[in-house]
Amino acid sequence: MSTLERTRDWPRAHPLALDAALAAGVLASMVAGSFVDPHGENGAAWGARTPNALSLTLMVLGAAALVFRRRAPMTVLAATGAVSLVELATGDPRAPVAMSAVVALFTVASATDRPTTWRVGLVTMTVLTAVAMLAGPMPWYAQENLGIFAWTGMAAAAGDAVRSRRAFVHAIKERAERAERTREEEARRRVAEERLRIARDLHDVVAHHIALVNVQAGVAAHVMDKRPDQAKEALAHVREASRSALNELRATVGLLRQSGDPEAPTEPAPGLARLDELADTFRNAGLPVEVARCDHGVSLPAAVDLAAYRVIQEALTNVQKHAGPEAKAEVSVVRVGPNVEVTILDNGPGQNDGPEEGGGHGLLGMRERVTALGGSCTAGPRYGGGFRVHAILPVKNRTSARGDSV
Repeated sequence: MSTLERTRDWPRAHPLALDAALAAGVLASMVAGSFVDPHGENGAAWGARTPNALSLTLMVLGAAALVFRRRAPMTVLAATGAVSLVELATGDPRAPVAMSAVVALFTVASATDRPTTWRVGLVTMTVLTAVAMLAGPMPWYAQENLGIFAWTGMAAAAGDAVRSRRAFVHAIKERAERAERTREEEARRRVAEERLRIARDLHDVVAHHIALVNVQAGVAAHVMDKRPDQAKEALAHVREASRSALNELRATVGLLRQSGDPEAPTEPAPGLARLDELADTFRNAGLPVEVARCDHGVSLPAAVDLAAYRVIQEALTNVQKHAGPEAKAEVSVVRVGPNVEVTILDNGPGQNDGPEEGGGHGLLGMRERVTALGGSCTAGPRYGGGFRVHAILPVKNRTSARGDSV
């Protein structure tokens, strides 16, 4: 931090010291003013009068109260107003003790709202001016009495102006910060849209190359026995198309990966082969889980296998979070014709999180994942209590079927 910045931030870090310095300046001004006679033969004369002990005491008390003007502005105004009233009623010659009340009124106006400033300012102006006119040794029309009215009015107006400017600057800063956040959110949204567009382009490119691989592999298988040279040429095209697909995939994924993203996983994606391991994880966490499988050891496409695993994982997580401490869960995986049906049941009294209940996005994510593969997913309360999640996943999903038909 530079010397200029430290100097600028020092008053904020030490407000009491700043107020003490202000109080000392006000005290010096009041003492100096008490020696001035504004009605001298040749105008204002220095040293023409001397304040008495009571006036000096009141000036010291008024200045001392200003040290705490930020902590208790109303109390300080009351204290300075009281010593000012005593001086206005008894001082002869009168010392400028009211200067401390003017500073206190300015502080109140700058620290409160406008209605409070109006009320407090009018009361202060009226009381001080009335006492100066009616109880003081001078005639009511003396310039000093009118000066008290003017100075208190200007203090209230100046404090209100400072408060308004401070609020305006704060609003400007807040608007600028909000605009900055909006720009950052807009930038993130544009990045996300661009990443989505790149991902779609990647899908089109990879699908094209995989279609070529599929066609050339079919040609190679067809002519392998009769024309091996043509089969070798087809396999060379397969190798070239697969290399191009890998290069495109590597380049695009590298573009999509951000600087803080984790490295790509080295283990294969989880599937139903790890279902027992998943169930043991929830059992160790205190949720009894029973698993029943009747899928005849069918080999599922990677996307379908992963979707089934994620559906079970999300459903069991919801059971553990929402079904209550006494809940039990049952998981079944059954092969029914061309589909694999995954069912998760629980008997808990709690409610799972669903879009219909305004909860989290777990069930919505399940449905989107299953629907993308051409399946269906339903979730809802069971008759008699508990919750049921049922997903139907095609063994041959739409993506693989489309690739085979190309």
